[in-house]
Amino acid sequence: MKDALMERLKIFLHREDNSTLVGIPASEEEIAKAQQQLNVNFHEDYVHFIRTFGGAYAGLAVHAFSNASSLGNETVVDLTLGFREQFKELPFAEVLQSNYVISMDGSGDPIFINSAGKVFICYYDSGEIKLLADSFEDLIEDNFFEW
Repeated sequence: MKDALMERLKIFLHREDNSTLVGIPASEEEIAKAQQQLNVNFHEDYVHFIRTFGGAYAGLAVHAFSNASSLGNETVVDLTLGFREQFKELPFAEVLQSNYVISMDGSGDPIFINSAGKVFICYYDSGEIKLLADSFEDLIEDNFFEW
């Protein structure tokens, strides 16, 4: 991720009044174990983010392992495995088998990253999969605004 974006995030998330928006940075062990469990490789921008902030709010909730208190306890592993199970009978189930869920929209639709690093949303009511951003970095750039 670009240094300028990371610096903006650091300034915002490390303000005292935003302590509920930042989690505990992910360890190499947590990342390796999760990638093995999910049979995926996390994109380097996502890894950079979670190694710096853990699960944190950056315009949207980004789940990792030790999330910000405002995000809830669901890890990237919990979300991914949960959606894989929930959608296993639906036509787009195969898509989730090779990707990982990092967030949800306000309706509970999964936001996931594919092996190329592109970010998508899957609308469970219609089965539509829509590209949200060409990269995790672009997703954050598009959604993060300092207050």
